[in-house]
Amino acid sequence: MRGKISQNLDFFLLEIKIVTMNIINLKTLKNRVQKEIKSAKDSDELENISKRYLGKKGELTRVLSSIGKLPKTKRARVGKGANELKNFLEQKIEEKRKKFQALSSKFQEEYFDITVPGKKPALGHLHPLTLIREKAEEIFQSIGFSVIEGPEVETEWYNFDALNIPKDHPARDMWATFWLKESANPKYKTRASKLLLRTHTSPVQIRYMEKNQPPIRIIVPGRVFRYEATDASHEINFYQLEGLMVDDKGKINAANFKAIIEEFLKRFIGKETKIRLRPSFFPFTEPSFEVDSLCLNCLGKGCSVCSQNGWLEIMGAGMVHPNVLKNAGLNPKWLAGFAFGMGLDRVAMMKYKIDDIRLFYSGDLRFLQQF
Repeated sequence: MRGKISQNLDFFLLEIKIVTMNIINLKTLKNRVQKEIKSAKDSDELENISKRYLGKKGELTRVLSSIGKLPKTKRARVGKGANELKNFLEQKIEEKRKKFQALSSKFQEEYFDITVPGKKPALGHLHPLTLIREKAEEIFQSIGFSVIEGPEVETEWYNFDALNIPKDHPARDMWATFWLKESANPKYKTRASKLLLRTHTSPVQIRYMEKNQPPIRIIVPGRVFRYEATDASHEINFYQLEGLMVDDKGKINAANFKAIIEEFLKRFIGKETKIRLRPSFFPFTEPSFEVDSLCLNCLGKGCSVCSQNGWLEIMGAGMVHPNVLKNAGLNPKWLAGFAFGMGLDRVAMMKYKIDDIRLFYSGDLRFLQQF
């Protein structure tokens, strides 16, 4: 019995010693746990800290459970300090836990599998008509032609009169014209005051010849406008490429023109193609002819692009009319030249085997993304 009492006394004294040590070290414990919480790298490490100090067998829990064994005079002070430390540690652990949760949520939002193939960004590209224009410019520049541009809003003088198409000429019916409202200011009531949307790129011929002396070798790409019904091969606005070559008489003839066009088509299409010249009429050229190319869409069998005849009209051409040279201030006695105008839309249709000109202006990305 005496041995049992002695054993219980030893145990009681041990508990008192533990409590006393923890009381003395509460401040030290607080500083140590703060450092551990601050240095915790993940949630698992934080939970281990919580368990080590606040768990059922944690250091602070043992202190709290032993307070009842202290003398009454010390219980209140020690209990208050231990409970304040417990609340403090729970608060710091919860703050750290929320930080880890926020980081985890952000990581989940930003996470991506680096083994998944990347998404190719959608890139813009040139319109097929722009590709055709740039290719045509490149070819003609390589054989000595300069690229010139002119206004889309043109005057009646440059669009018709200077090109040997006076007001009462029946040839004006060939160009269904968009006329613009005339200016009410008398200052602008001149022969050049009546404005329109140009029906062809030929006016730039006059503008250029007025300011430049032969030899002249130019091409004029640009948009033109016609007030006409649309179908598979006609639109109210389309693109032309005008060509003009002027030099001394004896140096310029139709054979020169034919050779240049054959060379252009061979480079443009990438292979030899058949062309034919048909007699025609244009007021600003004499003689005049139409230039047809074998339809590459059907190879001469007939389709909607070539109106079922196997040939596709690609340009009108001829030797520059003497009146046009006069209107531009040049002397037709000593000078001669040839001019031609081709529809870039039709050339694009021929190259890419497109059967409807309206597709170029439809805005349908399924069509445009093929080029």
